Amino acid sequence: MLAICGIPIFFMELSLGQFSSLGPLAVWKISPLFKGIGMGTILIVSLVAIYYNMIIAYVLFYLFASLTSDLPWQHCGNWWNTDLCLDHHVIKGGNTTFPVNITNTVSPSEEYWSRYVLHIQGSSGIGDPGRIRWNLCLCLLLSWTIVYLCILKGVKSSGKVVYFTATFPYLILVMLLIRGVTLEGAWKGIRFYLTPQFDHLLSSKVWIEAALQIFYSLGVGFGGLLTFASYNTFHQNIYRDTFIVTLGNAITSILAGFAIFSVLGYMSQELGVPVNQVAKAGPGLAFVVYPQAMTMLPLSPFWSFLFFFMLLTLGLDSQFAFMETIVTAVTDEFPYYLRPKKASFSAVICIALFLMGLILTTEVRVWAWIHCGDQLGLHFRENFGHGHVCRHEYSHQLSRRKRNNEPGLAEGVSPRGVTQCYSHPYTNPIRSVMSLDVSAVFPRMHKSGRSWVGVYWDDGPGDAGHCALSLQGGMYWLVLLDDYSAGFGLMVVVITTCLVVTRVYGIKRFCRDIHMMLGFKPGPYFRACWMVLSPATMMALLVYNIVKYQPSEYGSYRFPTWAEVLGILMGVLSCLMIPLGMVVAVLREEGTLWERVQQASRPAMDWGPSLEENRTGMYVASLAGSQSPKPLMVHMRKYGGITSYENTAIEVDREMEEEDEEESMM
Repeated sequence: MLAICGIPIFFMELSLGQFSSLGPLAVWKISPLFKGIGMGTILIVSLVAIYYNMIIAYVLFYLFASLTSDLPWQHCGNWWNTDLCLDHHVIKGGNTTFPVNITNTVSPSEEYWSRYVLHIQGSSGIGDPGRIRWNLCLCLLLSWTIVYLCILKGVKSSGKVVYFTATFPYLILVMLLIRGVTLEGAWKGIRFYLTPQFDHLLSSKVWIEAALQIFYSLGVGFGGLLTFASYNTFHQNIYRDTFIVTLGNAITSILAGFAIFSVLGYMSQELGVPVNQVAKAGPGLAFVVYPQAMTMLPLSPFWSFLFFFMLLTLGLDSQFAFMETIVTAVTDEFPYYLRPKKASFSAVICIALFLMGLILTTEVRVWAWIHCGDQLGLHFRENFGHGHVCRHEYSHQLSRRKRNNEPGLAEGVSPRGVTQCYSHPYTNPIRSVMSLDVSAVFPRMHKSGRSWVGVYWDDGPGDAGHCALSLQGGMYWLVLLDDYSAGFGLMVVVITTCLVVTRVYGIKRFCRDIHMMLGFKPGPYFRACWMVLSPATMMALLVYNIVKYQPSEYGSYRFPTWAEVLGILMGVLSCLMIPLGMVVAVLREEGTLWERVQQASRPAMDWGPSLEENRTGMYVASLAGSQSPKPLMVHMRKYGGITSYENTAIEVDREMEEEDEEESMM
C-alpha cells in the first residue's frame, strides 16, 4: 500500500504545491472545473480537526493525571471502580497456586478510561448527550490554545515548534523501546507482532484501514503536504524528500511497533494471558492497555508522563498541519482581505472548531431517586424533550451488603410494581458509590436495547439514601466522526485528484512541470502509479468497502439508524463538493454547455509558478504584458544568462514544438 499509493501520491501533492505555491483550494487553477476537490478536502480536514483535538485533550488529561506519585488507574477501590475491577498487583502478590480467571473482570485502567474520563457507564447512546464535563472542556480549550499560539504567525511560528515536536518523540520512543525490550516476557509481544496472520488479508476492512493509515501517517489527501510544499523554494528537491519522509515514516512505525508490543508481551507475562487478549485497537491501546502496562513498571508515573508527552507532541504536529491547511486555503482565496489579518482569522477558525467540539466533552445527565427503608423507588426519566415525565417507575426490595461499614452493591433486587418517586438534580457529594445494573434487573428495559446503570450512595446513618442515573454521548460522537469523516470521502478526493492531474491536465504536461522544477522527469514507476495503479487500487478498495459495509459500533453499542445516516452524509458531503464546484465553474463560463466545460477544464491563465523569475518556458507567455513569440528569450533578457534550469526550459520548449509538428502532420 505504501509503494502503490503512499509514495506516488505523496510526491504528486508535493509537486503540485511547490510548483504553484498555492494552497489546496487555489491550486485548482490547474483545472477550475474541479475546484470542488479542494472544497471537499477542506471539509474533511475541518471535521478531522474537531475530533483530533479532542484526542489531544484526552492526552492532556492523562498527562496531568500522571503528575502524581501513584497513578489513579493503578489500583481498584476508587469511587468509579466496580466489583468487576481486578487489580493485577493483587494477582501478582497473591499466594494462590491456581490461575485466576480474568475473563469477566475489568482492569483498573479500563474503568478509569470508560467510567471516570468518559463517564460512559449506563449511556443511553449518541442521541442523549449530557452536560459538558468541565475538566475535559478545559483540556480541550488548552489544546486549542496551544495550537493557536503555534500557528499564530503561520509557518514561521509552527515551523520552529515542529523542530521540537517532530524530533523529541524519537528520543522518547528510543527510551520506551530500550525499556520495553529489556522487560521479562517482551519476546512474547515481539513474536506476536512479527507473526503474520494471512487470514486477515481476506478482510476488506484490513486493506481500507491500511490505506487510511498510510494517508493519516503521511498526510496524503488532507492538503497538508500541498500546503507546506507551497512554501518551498521552486527548485527544492522534493523527489529526494519524498523517499526520505515516506521510508523514514515506515521505519518509525516499525520501531514504534517493537516499543509497544514488547511492553504488551511483558503485560501478557504478568497477567498470564495470551498477547491477543491484551492488545486492543483504537483508543483502547493508548488510553487503556499501555497505561495499564505503565503501572507494572518501576517509576510508573515517569514512564506514563513520557508516553503521553510523546503522544501530545505527535498529535500537535498533525493538528498544526490541519489548521495551516484550512487557514492557507481560505486566505489564498481572499488574499487582499485575509492575509493582513491572518492571526485574527486563525483565532476565529480555532474558536469555531472549539465550539463545535464541545459536544465531544459532554458527560452525565443525572437525576436522583429517594428510597425509604428497604423500599427503593426508582424514577427513570428519558428527557427526550419537554413534557416527557417518568417512563418507568419501579420499586424493588433492596438487600444491602456491608463492607467496611459502608453500603455495598445492591443484591437480590426484584420488581415489585409502581411506587411514587421523586426526582431532583444531583447536588450532594458522593460518599460511597457502586454500580447497579438496572438492565439486568428489569427485563423490559433490557429488551428495549438500553443499558442503564444506577449509582447508589448513602448520606450517612439511617434509611435515607439516593440513586442516580448517568448518561453520556460525547465519545459516541467522536467515534462517529472518526469512522465517517475521512474514510469514504478521503478516498474519493484522492482518486479524483489522480484522475484530474493525469487525464484532464495531462500526464505529459505534469511531468514537464516537474522537469522544470527538478531538472528531470519522473520515472516509469511514478507514471504507472499515477495513471493506473494508484487510482485502480483505491477504487477497488472503495467499491469493496461499500459492498461489505459494516455499521459503526463502540464496544457492544450499536449506533442507531439515524446516526449511521448522519455519518454516511458526512462522508458523502465532501464528495458532493466536487459536482457542486463543477456547476459553479460551468456557470462562470460563456458559450454552449460543452464549450463551458472545455473552458473550465483548461488551466487558468495565471496557472504556473507564482514568482516571475521561475516562469520559464511556456509559462512566460502567461505573464502580464508579455507579447513575445519567444517567451524564454524575454525571460533571459530580463533576468540574465541561461541557468541549468533554463536549459531545462529550452528542452521543454523543444519537446512541445516537436509534439506540435507531429500533431500538425497527423
